[in-house]
Amino acid sequence: MTHSQSALSELADALIGTDATLTTSIAEILGTALQELIEAEVSAKIGADHGERTPARSNLRNGHRPKLLSTPAGDVEVGIPKLRKGSFFPELLEPRRRIDKALWAVIMRAYITGTSTRKVDDLVKALGVDSGVSKSTVSRICKLIDDDVAILRGRRLDHQPFPYIWLDATYVHVREHGQVVSKAVVIATGVRADGHREVLGVDIGNSENETFWTEFLRDLVDRGLNGVQLVISDAHAGLRAAIRRVLQGSGWQRCRVHAKRNLLAVANHSQRQLISALISTIFAQPDGDAARAQLRTVCQQLETVAPKVAKRLEAMEDDLLAYAAFPPVHWSKIWSNNPIERLNRELKRRTDVVQIFPDPESVIRLVGALLVEVNEELIAAPRRYMAAVTLEPLLDRSDDQIPSIPAVTN
Repeated sequence: MTHSQSALSELADALIGTDATLTTSIAEILGTALQELIEAEVSAKIGADHGERTPARSNLRNGHRPKLLSTPAGDVEVGIPKLRKGSFFPELLEPRRRIDKALWAVIMRAYITGTSTRKVDDLVKALGVDSGVSKSTVSRICKLIDDDVAILRGRRLDHQPFPYIWLDATYVHVREHGQVVSKAVVIATGVRADGHREVLGVDIGNSENETFWTEFLRDLVDRGLNGVQLVISDAHAGLRAAIRRVLQGSGWQRCRVHAKRNLLAVANHSQRQLISALISTIFAQPDGDAARAQLRTVCQQLETVAPKVAKRLEAMEDDLLAYAAFPPVHWSKIWSNNPIERLNRELKRRTDVVQIFPDPESVIRLVGALLVEVNEELIAAPRRYMAAVTLEPLLDRSDDQIPSIPAVTN
């Protein structure tokens, strides 16, 4: 079988004849080269060149259909050969691909970092693709992220115990059934026994009710989560009930930042600075007994000036001081939800760019992609979040040494 050299000859002539005026554009040269490669591939597939009759021929050409390719060199139009029987698409080009892989990577990166789809279109044009890229194309491209997100959400968690885990939620707006609704995005992170942190899971639901949190925590346990000694979160009733139901035997630490915020909300504005300073003295104590004594002292001091605050603070004693049953070197990390709050703020910064998500799947795609990157950074971090040597004794504690989660009351 002989291969036609006409197209390559024309390409060579174009290259040789190009002068300083560049009358032959790079896009035209690229288009000619791509078309020749496509024709060579279809010839190999059917066993004959164009117009050639051979015993090895297995199919017949049936014209071409136009295909516009967007490349950093500009838009290039090529012809995709049609066959009498079956279909053909060149391996050189991916089916339904409108831009090359490098440009796809740029678009996906822009999407992950919070760039809106409209701004992505401007970015693509700046890269030399004059036709831009539609919002639907950006969304289709970004679905390629789903594989990495699925791995993060479904991977096994039994490679090490996780003595401490943090749970929190943030809210996003999603278009569903023709209207915009608020949905909860819940996230779990944890510290392994060797002191390194990991992202454990992410999910989206209608609200932070007990059923949703229970399903989320059960998924973590089904994937092998074990060795949980302390759960740190806010005081959402549904979450507390789910922790009691699924993570039996673990303690619960009420985030002190959220607790202080709740206490100050019932105080007079003029008293808030004083109350805040008094509450802070509780966490400055060197051991658990001293912290409990100081909390009761603060309650007595507040009984006359802020009785509502004093009553609520007294009821929070076990919740706020659960951290005291663990090594003091860990206290600053486990007495609040700050580690996961910082992560949530970063997620909100990215999701606020989108404002309204088209569906729940797109929320998981964006948030999940960000968490994939965060998890890789946490695992690869050269320094441990906590010292492994002080984590090990926690794994040998008996159940009666672990602070229990109080029952949920109104």
